[in-house]
Amino acid sequence: MSNKSNLSEYFANDPPSFFDELTNKPKQPKEISTESFFQPPEFVETPEVEEPIKVTDEVRNLWELPRENDHSKLVMPGIHLQHDLPDPISVAVTQHLGEAELANRKILGVDDVTQDERGLRNLIHSGCLRTAVNLTGRLLTVYGQGYGRAGQPAKHSPHSLQLWFTRLALLAKLGEFELLQTEAEPFGQLTAPDVFYDFYPEMYNGKSGSIACFSFRLLLAELPIYMGKPHIALDRLSELHVTSTEIKQHFIQLQNKTAEEFWQKRCERVLHSIINCGLMMKKFSMIDDIMDGTLLKRSNLSKDDQRSLYSAWGRIYLQIGDIFGAEQKFAVSRRLREMNSAPDLRDLMDKGLIAVAKNDFPEAYLIFQKALHLDSGNTLILNNMGVCLLYAGKLKDAINLYEHAINQNPQRSLNESLLVNLSTLYELESNNSKAKKFNLLRLINRYKPDLNISIEICLKLQTIN
Repeated sequence: MSNKSNLSEYFANDPPSFFDELTNKPKQPKEISTESFFQPPEFVETPEVEEPIKVTDEVRNLWELPRENDHSKLVMPGIHLQHDLPDPISVAVTQHLGEAELANRKILGVDDVTQDERGLRNLIHSGCLRTAVNLTGRLLTVYGQGYGRAGQPAKHSPHSLQLWFTRLALLAKLGEFELLQTEAEPFGQLTAPDVFYDFYPEMYNGKSGSIACFSFRLLLAELPIYMGKPHIALDRLSELHVTSTEIKQHFIQLQNKTAEEFWQKRCERVLHSIINCGLMMKKFSMIDDIMDGTLLKRSNLSKDDQRSLYSAWGRIYLQIGDIFGAEQKFAVSRRLREMNSAPDLRDLMDKGLIAVAKNDFPEAYLIFQKALHLDSGNTLILNNMGVCLLYAGKLKDAINLYEHAINQNPQRSLNESLLVNLSTLYELESNNSKAKKFNLLRLINRYKPDLNISIEICLKLQTIN
């Protein structure tokens, strides 16, 4: 690929890891945010994006080979949509606001970009995720893996499997879980012989290892989480962690410190997902064991990493209503901060969440307000501030806060959870909330190429399919 910039910068509102996402989930009497712990992976993985540690392809691609070369178990994927994914925002705008308003919608189409990875990256950079899915369909058709090709023999390459990973990760991001599950099914857990270089000795000059990137394996293991089956995901992730740990041990025996650290990072990525499963399944003792017995035991863990982990651990305790336990973890996190330094964003968020847990919403609001001064426009903080105002009985102030944020920076503040919250507040304010929701829809039409959740949920506006 010609352009290997890190895509995470394009999605500032989507925390790259479970631990960042905890920032937005205080334990409250009622929760009007739809944010979940689990976040899909980024959409295009390159060695630079995957991990910052530089290693050889042999280290990166090492994986357990299938025990038997069974050609009856080859991966034969195919696109399951005959036509492009529709644009639900356009459908909603047409139904509720009319064609005249729809004319103000300016988003990139598949034909507006180059028909390659550069075009795919441009679409993702612009937030046109559905259009990006549609482009992956075109590109996979070139590989003979388009519509109607599922179950037909196919040759795999790093490029084709990268396209599939991108497509499936985008579908996860968009909440298209039924299509995601159907199209992911042929890949299984990437244990078939034809997703390894060893299956094509002549094509790859004897190269060995996995053709599919590690993030693809992680996504497939996590897939049942999206379908509400965390127990299946936990089994798959545990198996993935065992294999990753075995590979790390292999490099320990070879005294290859760089490769060991590289695979340690991968092991930790899997553990983060296991923690997500643990939260969904309420396996809190398992989470404690992982945090205390594994993640915090690393000898080369920096103080900042320790702070982040203890802060995340405290927020997990808030999920189960253990305020005292959370305060203990947050206290450890604070002590790890540089001596005499002022409270930073993490400290303020931790302190604010404790105030929320104690139902001291006016105090929590003041703390989050200080945090907002350190990160102006942060929608996670704004959401928390709005919730605090609501529970403090200041409904109109909460509405004004959200509306001001959207008017100041619509591109950033038209965040799905903020929109859900604001629509809910409109309904609490008046029985005639539809006109205000229509104004939000106009802004979405002009500033948001895609939403991760439906208009029906986001604005509570019914559309006719």
